[in-house]
Amino acid sequence: MSTIEVSPASPRSGEFQQPVVNDFSIQVATINGSGSQTANSVLMRAIFQMGVPVSGKNMFPSNIQGLPTWFTIRSSKYGYTARKKEIDFLVAMNPETAREDVMKLDRGAAVVYDEPLKLDALRSDLHFYPVPFDKLVGPVCPEAKLRKLVRNMIYDGIVAYILSIDMEEIHRALFKQFGKKKAKAAELNWGACQAGFDYAAKTFKKSDPYRVERMNATAGKIIIDGNAAAALGCVFAGATVVIWYPITPSSSLVESMIGYLKRFRIDKDTGKATYAVVQAEDELSAIGMVLGAGWAGARSVTSTAGPGISLMAEFVGLGYYAEIPAVIFDVQRVGPSTGLPTRTAQGDIISTALLSHGDTKHPLLLPCSPEECFTMAIEAFDLAEQFQTPVFVMTDLDLGMNNWMAEPFEYPTKPLNRGKVLTAEDLERLGGFARYKDLDGDGVGYRTLPGTHHPQAAYFTRGSGHNEKAQYTEREDDYVHNMDRLAHKFNVLRAHVPPPVVDDNPKAEIGFVAFGTSHYAAQESRDQLKSEFGIETSYLRLRAYPFTPELLDFIRRHKRIYVIEQNRDEQMLGLMRLEFDAGDIAKLRSITAVCRSMRGL
Repeated sequence: MSTIEVSPASPRSGEFQQPVVNDFSIQVATINGSGSQTANSVLMRAIFQMGVPVSGKNMFPSNIQGLPTWFTIRSSKYGYTARKKEIDFLVAMNPETAREDVMKLDRGAAVVYDEPLKLDALRSDLHFYPVPFDKLVGPVCPEAKLRKLVRNMIYDGIVAYILSIDMEEIHRALFKQFGKKKAKAAELNWGACQAGFDYAAKTFKKSDPYRVERMNATAGKIIIDGNAAAALGCVFAGATVVIWYPITPSSSLVESMIGYLKRFRIDKDTGKATYAVVQAEDELSAIGMVLGAGWAGARSVTSTAGPGISLMAEFVGLGYYAEIPAVIFDVQRVGPSTGLPTRTAQGDIISTALLSHGDTKHPLLLPCSPEECFTMAIEAFDLAEQFQTPVFVMTDLDLGMNNWMAEPFEYPTKPLNRGKVLTAEDLERLGGFARYKDLDGDGVGYRTLPGTHHPQAAYFTRGSGHNEKAQYTEREDDYVHNMDRLAHKFNVLRAHVPPPVVDDNPKAEIGFVAFGTSHYAAQESRDQLKSEFGIETSYLRLRAYPFTPELLDFIRRHKRIYVIEQNRDEQMLGLMRLEFDAGDIAKLRSITAVCRSMRGL
């Protein structure tokens, strides 16, 4: 690997800049559909392979092709993975946004850009590296129609040289990205990487302070997106029926699952699939079929986003009231309505927790990492069948579609919990059963599955009024008893959902509460408050609703609690207000409300 001398001063300002090692953000600004995803993934993985913690965030438009897209790679020796506001190293490949992107940079940032854009004329306090991409791509890619895609790999070589990223790691990452079946394409792109590196080595004298040095902080880890992790969890959970309607940002969850099912759910003797995947005509149909499969005894799942959740409301109410297991992944995006389909949010919390008309409450699992996407997928199926109810796994676009470092997933050893299912032998011994009778004090009745060969196995499944024997009724006492039992069942769930993760600081009077991907910003903010202002904080990361006793205990141990969430209307805080007493509610503050106040709203 070549090395370059680092000049500590900007070539124009002459201001001294301390070397910045493994602690900066790279932003690549390109056009959607230009093939930059491969180049960005290779660059991120190469840094990861050098042992440096990284995260990748893709901000892209919702149209198919032609609008601006930004991919941000954060390198952090401290392990921070939240999106960083400041951009330290810009690769400007989009003429439409290049000027604005450059003007947003802080002083001292570095810019690799397409030479005809002449961005160095805009400012004198940045480090500019102009590159004639079109001239460089011609010799390495004779086929003109491929040049638009291959030219992106040139900036991988340029950036590798400037930031001292080992080209051997670029090579490894590139060939891993393309795989053995696309070796010819990999060689073509490698030629472009090498051309970029060679040009930079001959042309540039490094003036910026940023560089990558080897660490040992990623050993044994993998890179995976949350949707793929969730899909793998569903397969390990024994899901055999998948019904879906494509919608951003959840589509890749089912697409990944289809790939896993084809690998792991084929009968070895017959060669036939032991699963069913159906693309429904809409989300309403999808959840209907999922409930039908769950009623029949299959472990069934669908994946959607906010608009799909809205369409599923009536059927989910049926699942709640008729007590049918189902698992629904909500990969949240910005709403309302169509909203911003390719932006992340946590805006479906209240609507999902209370989905459908009448009095309904649904359990929500709140993963914050690929590891939890995997494990909570398995837990969701167990809870759905144990408590005979729809269970929602609430991820978001950031977790679902972006690349994350993760520990390898542990092989599940716990047996599947299929809940209270009576066999023909059970019925023969008992002489019959009442479908909705609470015999064990947990609010959960016993059920039978279609095809159970016993004259006492049958019962009516209905969304209208019913008594303990599943018989139609409009009696007030039957209705009240049924709804009270369902409420009790929901309270029993508190002891079975994943408990929160608590970091209790005895020196702290202030506590933070966050969930999902808000965890990473909360984690870094706590460190900043302590190092820059000497403020000690405690922290609780929610992992499920209904809330467990740990949350109320945490609130009562502190003078003030700040709830961190990615929505306007303080939705998770709203659920807390529905449950807690006035004295406990008075301690709660919303970071969202604080931000609105700072903006004068």
